[in-house]
Amino acid sequence: MKCIIMAGGFGTRLRPLTNNLPKPMVPMAGRPMIEHIVELVSSHGFKDLTTLLYFQPESIVDCLGTGKKFGSEVSIEYVSPTSDLGTAGSVANAMRLKRAEKTKKTTSGEPTLVISGDVLTDIDLAKALAFHKKKKSLATIILTRVPDPLSFGIVITEKTGQINRFLEKPSWGEVFSDTINTGIYILDDKVLDFIPKEGEFDFSNDLFPLLLNKKKALYGYVADGYWKDVGSLQEYRQANMDILRGRVSVGILGERVLKKKAKGKNKASLGEKASHDEKKSLGESEVEENTGSGIWIGDGAKVDYTAKMEGSVIIGAGSVIESGARVENSVIGDNCLVSEGTNIVDSVIWDNVGIGRSASLQENVVGDSTTIKEGAYLGVGVVVSDHCRIGKNSTVKANVKVWPHKEVDDDATLASSLIWGQKWGRKVFSTYGVTGLANIELSPEFAAKLGAAYGASLPKGSYVSTSRDLHKTSRMLNRAVMTGILSTGVNVHDYGVTPMPVVRYLSKGGIEIGGIHTRRSPFDATLIDLKFFDDSGLDLHPGQEKTIEKLFFREDFIRAPIEETGEIVFPVHAMETYQNGFMNSIDAEVIKKAGFRIIVDYSHGSSSKVLPSILGKLNCECIALNANLDPGRVTRSADEFENSLKQLSSIVRSLGADMGFLLDAGGEKIFLVDETGGIIDGSTSLDIITLLALKTAKRAKKKGRLAVPVTASRAVEELASSYGYEVLRTKTTPRGIMEAAIADDTFFVGEETGGFIFPEFQPVFDGIFALAKTLEMLAREKTLPHRLLREIPPSFMVKEEVPCKWESKGMIMRRLAEDSQKKKTVLIDGIRINFGDDWLIAYPSQSHSYFHVVAEASTGERAKELASIYAEKIRGWQVKEKTI
Repeated sequence: MKCIIMAGGFGTRLRPLTNNLPKPMVPMAGRPMIEHIVELVSSHGFKDLTTLLYFQPESIVDCLGTGKKFGSEVSIEYVSPTSDLGTAGSVANAMRLKRAEKTKKTTSGEPTLVISGDVLTDIDLAKALAFHKKKKSLATIILTRVPDPLSFGIVITEKTGQINRFLEKPSWGEVFSDTINTGIYILDDKVLDFIPKEGEFDFSNDLFPLLLNKKKALYGYVADGYWKDVGSLQEYRQANMDILRGRVSVGILGERVLKKKAKGKNKASLGEKASHDEKKSLGESEVEENTGSGIWIGDGAKVDYTAKMEGSVIIGAGSVIESGARVENSVIGDNCLVSEGTNIVDSVIWDNVGIGRSASLQENVVGDSTTIKEGAYLGVGVVVSDHCRIGKNSTVKANVKVWPHKEVDDDATLASSLIWGQKWGRKVFSTYGVTGLANIELSPEFAAKLGAAYGASLPKGSYVSTSRDLHKTSRMLNRAVMTGILSTGVNVHDYGVTPMPVVRYLSKGGIEIGGIHTRRSPFDATLIDLKFFDDSGLDLHPGQEKTIEKLFFREDFIRAPIEETGEIVFPVHAMETYQNGFMNSIDAEVIKKAGFRIIVDYSHGSSSKVLPSILGKLNCECIALNANLDPGRVTRSADEFENSLKQLSSIVRSLGADMGFLLDAGGEKIFLVDETGGIIDGSTSLDIITLLALKTAKRAKKKGRLAVPVTASRAVEELASSYGYEVLRTKTTPRGIMEAAIADDTFFVGEETGGFIFPEFQPVFDGIFALAKTLEMLAREKTLPHRLLREIPPSFMVKEEVPCKWESKGMIMRRLAEDSQKKKTVLIDGIRINFGDDWLIAYPSQSHSYFHVVAEASTGERAKELASIYAEKIRGWQVKEKTI
């Protein structure tokens, strides 16, 4: 049977280990990963192999040869595409070449297995092939279930196994299952009819969606067994540990010596398979019993009788373990020297490594031909690449990376990587940008590195903007970010203390291709936020965020030469540019005629630098609260926020104002108090602003639609329907909401926490413009907010947060999808289930370990009931998962 092995990976996420070799050649338990793949496929009857090459192909060809070393029937051929055909295009090219050969080995119509050469797996491929044939599938995707599916392509299937949906690298709100695409496929020859012979064509982006759209036989087989995409240095070491612990079945070179605890002191039985010489070389040191554990000894390896071998250990051919050394749960490559008194725990050592006396290594990876001198100490998580020298009595602190051909002097302490510092957090970006503890997680070093990663993702010589709030820590980190950006040859427009809507607006009209705003968090005084946006002013697309994260963790972004370093420019007239565009997008005359008397709480933010002059031009009598810039008061706790609204309410009542507005410190969102002093909650505010937008659109005979998140009240649809407009439901993330505003036919976008977008001005949250636009719409309709309340359809909403561990989120989403199969569901962000007019949505928090459960019904009791039922289901599924 035929198999195509895709072996073109660069292994960028495994740098610095893969600086000088392709990812399939990275050793796993002392052997290149691709050798394990060849053994796996050949053991399941796939003998006719084709390997697709790209990066450093000669090393793979030298390793695998003709394939005869894997069995007399195994034959390996090699194909190097002459152009970028994409994953599916490259495989199809190889399949066509095989079909054209018409050799005796090739039978027309025989399925072809496609597998990556850089994963670790022991999945039963024969069972998958039998499933493929039974279903008469055109293409079968082998699936597996993982605790954290965010980085993979999620596949949703019917009970029959037929695929009905794909999601490539989703956000948590789109994780509708924990069943993911392993990248292993079984293809019928007829699939070639759907793959063009020229041009880039991928499996996940092109072929599978096409087959799904054409309703072809596309199936998913959920496989048992072990599968790991070795996508990070931590996962690489863990995969080796999984082999040692027997969690995955692969071939290990060398003679296995089983260990049993001896009855006598300092005695050990090495098992029946050990020869007399092996027993003598291992000695009589005491070892602990470990079921299934063992020592694998390569040809010519020598282990001193006083050395301690604990847990499971692989010792490569020609290696020497000297007296008093201790090796526990580790892999020692070929031709290594482990000197006396050395302690090695849970580590992976490649070939030709020399480790001096009394050195200490724990949870480390050490590359080829590296020397670690006597007394050296490597902290947990240290990775040392090839051809390095770690000096005598030196210390390398935890998580540091040492890149190829580097030296650490004797007695030195290396506290950060020789290129940059250590990793930070689960991931860099959260739902609302980059957030961290000031000067702890978000330090100047971190900010400079992030700025460099951001700059490296952009064309050299381009311009980005930076801005900030007034806090001194924001100023410090803003400058650190700028230095990183400048170091990559990207230029900076620094707007200093400027409201976020202003710099977002400037980005869409100038030469800037993006920007970063630094601010103290409005929710937690200990946190700093870095808000990234693109050339339209929108929050960065998740794909751009992942590109920056990849560069950030890879740590090898290129710096600009001395004459190409970026420049800082301090633009003038930024506020005037924003104000001019603002006034051109508002009907100033209708507001002037209304003569509004309003109260505005500026929350001590920078909106007070621009809004007062705008309100003056609109002939509004305005009483300003908290208009002084105070960096120590831009953050408000929940209680402080409620007290601010109560104060605003009291002042509106006592002064008989037409309305009260509370702007957040960043100027992006507004919170409303009506003419009676009533505080309007977020959901009702959305309903009122939506109603005003509908009224003015109808009056102007405007065509189009409005958009709200999937969590917004059904009242929005009822209102829109009564005015003859449609509602688009969006994701709950800021970027997801903003994307709806880009469409030409969208005239209003809003959400339930004070964010309103009027695309005629800009497609982003702008509380300053939303305030003026609300006044304009009220003036046109000659009304005030409280009078509109009677037009809002009644409904009841209940919201809960159900604790859920990160690793259980994918499982919960899968259970929700399975549980709701026979119900009317909407899959946009999380899973929304409709019960007639009532509905419930459950979706995982993007940044915390819990699920949001939101229910809406005609009565409060029914809403509580729905929320309670699904909250209990989420809790119950987690308990059940623990007991399996």
